[in-house]
Amino acid sequence: MTNKAMGESELSEPSLLTPRILIPFLLVSIIWGSTWLVIKDQIGTVAPSWSVAYRFLIAAAAMFILVGLRKQPFRLGLQGQIWAILIGIAQFSFNFNFVYNAELYITSGLVAVMFALLMVPNAILGRLFLGQRIGGPFICGSAIAAVGIAMLFWHEYQASPATLTEVLLGVAFTVGGVLSASVANVMQATDRVKIYPIITMLAWAMFWGAVINIVVSLATVGAPQYELRTGYWVGIFYLGVIGSVVTFPLYFSMIREIGPGRAAYSSVLVPVVAMILSTLFEGYVWTWLPLGGALLAMAGLLVALTARKPKTPRISA
Repeated sequence: MTNKAMGESELSEPSLLTPRILIPFLLVSIIWGSTWLVIKDQIGTVAPSWSVAYRFLIAAAAMFILVGLRKQPFRLGLQGQIWAILIGIAQFSFNFNFVYNAELYITSGLVAVMFALLMVPNAILGRLFLGQRIGGPFICGSAIAAVGIAMLFWHEYQASPATLTEVLLGVAFTVGGVLSASVANVMQATDRVKIYPIITMLAWAMFWGAVINIVVSLATVGAPQYELRTGYWVGIFYLGVIGSVVTFPLYFSMIREIGPGRAAYSSVLVPVVAMILSTLFEGYVWTWLPLGGALLAMAGLLVALTARKPKTPRISA
């Protein structure tokens, strides 16, 4: 391939500002920013593993309906089912159980802020296992955003009533969630998984995630637990349908097109959206520290948004 052809190939790669990327990017960020408030309401008398199980039972059922409506194949084959189980374990069992358990010890805002760092393991794992280069604008934008995220984290930590032990436990659970999500993100971007329709793969992955959550719940906390409160079940359905069925096909499509590192930049917007919603519904008061952190996070995001997906150069004979 000539240098000219390589340059044209580079330019053909989509920017995050491309409408077909930007619109789902913003939609996913806004919806996932709202889910933190709902998850917070789920933390109470019901064991987190049962709440996660209910969420993905509903999500899997809705996703299979979507498969039928879109006239996609329901079967994956043995190899496809193995990938669905692995993604189900990492994304829809480990990840969300870590997140829900983290919120037993630290605030949802602190968990959301830490999840903004998802872009880092996604980019590193994408480089190691997918051969995707990490470009200069991505590194620069990530560094700027990281400073903003650190400011948001420090503010949330200062405002948290949790003890040091509780904070450490919450942070450990959150790190587990971030790494689990990152593994699932990168698996979704591999050539072996990309051959399967996204919604079919997600339907089965959510199903297997729900099954694993039920087995874990029975083994660790016993018989099913639930609340009769209407708000609890409204939240479960919102998280299952809007927070999962609407968002994950969009997010995994972005991963397949622009790579896991750049797709994870939605996680930078999520805590800012969550804090804005907290201002509207919980009376959150902005001070210079979170405001400065949010502005820096947005500045870093804007720098990264201008970058195109870097391609690994190909040399032809």
